[in-house]
Amino acid sequence: MLKITFVCLGNICRSPMAELIFKNMLEKQGLSDKFEITSSATSNYETGNPIYYLAQQILSKHNINGSHTAKRISKQELASSDFILVMDSENYQDIMRINGVDKNKVFKLCDFTSNPRDVADPWYTRDFETTYNDILDGCTSFLEYLKSNNFLK
Repeated sequence: MLKITFVCLGNICRSPMAELIFKNMLEKQGLSDKFEITSSATSNYETGNPIYYLAQQILSKHNINGSHTAKRISKQELASSDFILVMDSENYQDIMRINGVDKNKVFKLCDFTSNPRDVADPWYTRDFETTYNDILDGCTSFLEYLKSNNFLK
């Protein structure tokens, strides 16, 4: 079973969106039993809070359901994850500064796409549709990467 952890700053917008989008994708393809999917924050800013209402609205618009409570990533979660997929360069740097992290399993989500980039941060722009599209592209490309590299045995 592959453990995938999606990470952003507060764990109320992008990383829970990625978690729920990827879970939905896996369910549709009958692959849910091959994965453990979580999401976490690099900070304590939003710990205990639900997914941000605008993130929830965009997911609902795309028929993706689920709930989430924000939490900060733990050293145990870092150690047990097979892939740690961060949303942007700042998240990447924050994770790489943690003592003991296996740097070989930390990637930016959209590095798996044909257009490597940071996932757009909707916090100030309120453009959750662009964020959704970035995450969908990243998750789709990441799943294809896993399939083509025989991770789904």
